[in-house]
Amino acid sequence: MEKEQRSKSEEKSDDKTKLPETNENENQIKPEDKIKDLEDKLARTLAEMENQRRRFEKEKNDAFEYGGFSFARESLNLIDNLERVKQSLENDEEIKNSDALKKTLEHLDIVKKDLISILKKNNIDEIHAVDKKLDPNLHQAMMEIEDINKEPGTIIQEIQKGYTMKDRLLRPSLVAVSKKPEKSEEKSEEKVNK
Repeated sequence: MEKEQRSKSEEKSDDKTKLPETNENENQIKPEDKIKDLEDKLARTLAEMENQRRRFEKEKNDAFEYGGFSFARESLNLIDNLERVKQSLENDEEIKNSDALKKTLEHLDIVKKDLISILKKNNIDEIHAVDKKLDPNLHQAMMEIEDINKEPGTIIQEIQKGYTMKDRLLRPSLVAVSKKPEKSEEKSEEKVNK
């Protein structure tokens, strides 16, 4: 009985060591095909590395060119606040026409001019909007005002100055745009219908 078990176990181990018969040519890849495959992988890897290098170069240049973009945007609030202070002082009845008001306004103008000069040195420019056509890339229309003298879509009032930094929009101009006046006949018909 032991002999039978040994012989059966030997047969099983022999079966495990025997590999199925296959054609050796099927499993082997031709060297030319392998070379082409490796050349293709190498070309793809080199192209990927070149694309990554270009992307990093562009990001580096953008960081250098526009690194202060958010700081510049926040700095515009200083100019806005100076303008608000100036208007508030000019509208104050108690100090109107006083020498102190005139001196204060002069000093505020000097500070504003200095800020604008600093911005210009850093390639930050005002967007000139009044009497120009509305450009949605530079302007944001806040309201429409009826105006017979202006062509519809023309900016007639600037609510808040806009700025660009080099070729990028830093902040759009907030503007009022002209529109055609409604015909008086239509208005009278609306009143009658109500």
